[in-house]
Amino acid sequence: MKFAIVGGAGAMGGVWASRLNAGGEEVAILDVAPEALGAINRDGLIVERKDGSTDVARVVATDQAEAIGATDAVIFFTKSYHTAEAAALARPLVDAKTTVVSLQNGWGNSDTLASIFPPEQIVMGVTYHSAMVRGPGRIAYTNDAGPTVIGPYADGARLDRAEAVGAAMTRAGLEMTITPAVKTEIWKKLILNCATLPTSALTRLYAGELGKPGPLLDFLDVITGEATAVANGLGYEIDLTERIETIHGLLGRGGKGKASMLQDVEGQRKTEIDVINGAVVREADRLGIEVPVNRGLVALVGGLERSWQQ
Repeated sequence: MKFAIVGGAGAMGGVWASRLNAGGEEVAILDVAPEALGAINRDGLIVERKDGSTDVARVVATDQAEAIGATDAVIFFTKSYHTAEAAALARPLVDAKTTVVSLQNGWGNSDTLASIFPPEQIVMGVTYHSAMVRGPGRIAYTNDAGPTVIGPYADGARLDRAEAVGAAMTRAGLEMTITPAVKTEIWKKLILNCATLPTSALTRLYAGELGKPGPLLDFLDVITGEATAVANGLGYEIDLTERIETIHGLLGRGGKGKASMLQDVEGQRKTEIDVINGAVVREADRLGIEVPVNRGLVALVGGLERSWQQ
């Protein structure tokens, strides 16, 4: 298949570009970071794995979608607040046969894509892989295992588009699940992110430290409870006990893993709080559910972002 990775010069976009290229797919990167594009076109996309090995992917990297042309699938890995702008830039990549995929953090990215591209062409999902940028065109692949789940954005839509994209990802060695209940899976990860990302960003704690028993971990459970109540209110069957146990287990195995929101805060970059805890607050307001802790986290992270300009 012919893939374009929008945001492919970033951490997770770079990982997916590298994996799909190694799996034999035709891959191009669309991004707007000139230093990264130059490095990738000169030296290849370099991905450092946890075992010390290095993958070098020779792929086209450009800021001009016309240079890539229409593709079989476009995967969006941009930050949520760049989704609309990135989709407009990516229009030449999409025709009637193209599947548009969001594997971005948070809730609402696929709605933005559906305002630009036909909803029946959109596939959405989550992944539990993680990575961070070491430098222009160089990615550290910090977690190269775990599930990736995708399914159709439009309720009741056929699975064929998701299955075709999933087959390519499987050829690349990724653990894939295709499901019509993908929105439930997105909310499961959203709940995880609500509990772990802003707390890590505000405390500067790595995953392993965040997961140590004590008052802070108890606080994470409260965040989890609020977000799960909202998910249940939306009709997604998610068990609170399972979420708490899963989050504790992931943090317990997390070691020195650094949350994406902590990376953003360390770089004094805008965070994705508005599509994570902010999404929970918006849905809670619509449903009439009280979520004071998630609301407080939105305010605190927003205040932290403001502090960089004071």
